[in-house]
Amino acid sequence: MFKYVPNILTIIRFFLIPVIISYLLQGNYILSFVFLTVSGLTDVLDGFIARKFNFITNFGKLIDPLADKATQISVLTVLTIQNIIPSWILIVVIVKEFVMIAGASFLYGKDFVVSSKWYGKLSTVLFYVAIVSSFFINQFNTTLLNHPEYNTNTLPAFDQYLYYLALVSTVFSLAMYFKAFYTQGYLKKENLKIENK
Repeated sequence: MFKYVPNILTIIRFFLIPVIISYLLQGNYILSFVFLTVSGLTDVLDGFIARKFNFITNFGKLIDPLADKATQISVLTVLTIQNIIPSWILIVVIVKEFVMIAGASFLYGKDFVVSSKWYGKLSTVLFYVAIVSSFFINQFNTTLLNHPEYNTNTLPAFDQYLYYLALVSTVFSLAMYFKAFYTQGYLKKENLKIENK
């Protein structure tokens, strides 16, 4: 039973998505942050358990990154709807994920493996920091607007610069994965051929 714990934790992350989105739509950025952090902790925990006890499964390798992408894109979509971030940031992220999914589909069943690298994880971390910054800024500014007697200036949207850093990291990681495809022979003519069955 214990060997299924990593996958159970991953599935929990999917159930946390509507909770996070619900609080976001209500403008409750504090609870959105709390549940997003819980989601991130389950991500770290399931990876640790899977590697520590060798509970890595094909299902886990497929569903774990899918949970990350679903969480990230869902949150960014709401932030876009709320005009907290520009829509082009969401578009770039979706295009990048589409390319990665297309690449994974192409590699399915082949003997090549491209493992997760530091630059891919850096992109995820930067987006998390940017999203949390958006939560903090908007919660703080909303509180001030509801209590003008505080007579305090609202925070500037410095989170936008964090999104730019995250996007640069995303584009860089995509370029590095394409480089890995090329150097390991993924893009050789013979490997691009589709066998007739």
